[in-house]
Amino acid sequence: MNIQEIIHQLMDNNIFHSKPTYHEQLNGGTVSELYLLHFEDIKYVIKKNEPQIIKSEANFLNDYKKTDLLPKLLFVEPLYKYIIYSFIEGTANYVRKNKKETLQTLVQGLLNHYKPVESSEGWGWADQPSESWQSFILDSIDEANKILHSRLDNSHYNLVLDLAEKNSKDKEPFLLHGDCGVHNFIFRNGELSGVIDPTPVIGEPLYDLIYAFCSSPEELTKETLLSAAAFLKSKTEINPSVLYEEALVGLYLRMATCIKHHPSDFQEYLEAWDYWEEIVKDINHY
Repeated sequence: MNIQEIIHQLMDNNIFHSKPTYHEQLNGGTVSELYLLHFEDIKYVIKKNEPQIIKSEANFLNDYKKTDLLPKLLFVEPLYKYIIYSFIEGTANYVRKNKKETLQTLVQGLLNHYKPVESSEGWGWADQPSESWQSFILDSIDEANKILHSRLDNSHYNLVLDLAEKNSKDKEPFLLHGDCGVHNFIFRNGELSGVIDPTPVIGEPLYDLIYAFCSSPEELTKETLLSAAAFLKSKTEINPSVLYEEALVGLYLRMATCIKHHPSDFQEYLEAWDYWEEIVKDINHY
């Protein structure tokens, strides 16, 4: 189904009462096919992808439709061929400043709105769930190690595995964004104004915070992370030592992604690794 057919279908279903002034295909790092529809006073995004991916994103946006940082879902094609949602004005160009404020806004504007789900739905990727949170995390670490083994020695991998096995026991599951990094943040006047392109995950809200924290290589400090975690409304008390250990695991996963997509950032991440590894080893008396 091409974009013209979609527009005609939407008009036939009275989703739109007139044709858009014009439309354009959007480029980005996503595997989805994206189109921006321009009307006189509003813009909408049409996203096409595999049905299970579209269904997962539609469910996420519908569950959190009252959350200001997310696009507003307008229409879901009955066979999940595509969805339509509001366009968030702003820029996707992340400027390396105000990371503390960005993370605090993210926690208060999105993460604190996360809802628990039934553990029977599985853990990890919502469209392809794992049987446990631990298996999801350990599988992610194994995939990262395939990329990092030539850059980091095996002791780093073993340390991360030990920490993950200790801290990834199943707790209360929530529906998370899953790809909650600066590459999916929209800014207006230098402030976080939107979060787009969820790849929903069933897990702990702390996962999205750590993911966001590690998604850019600057300000990867205890102070930055603690300032954001202080705003996190969690059902259980977050022990600072666990927070630091989770940061090291998240950093390991991010370093693998960095090599694939932003190799020029790797040296900064390596310096952050040394910083966090020392913190964690001091806590655990390695």
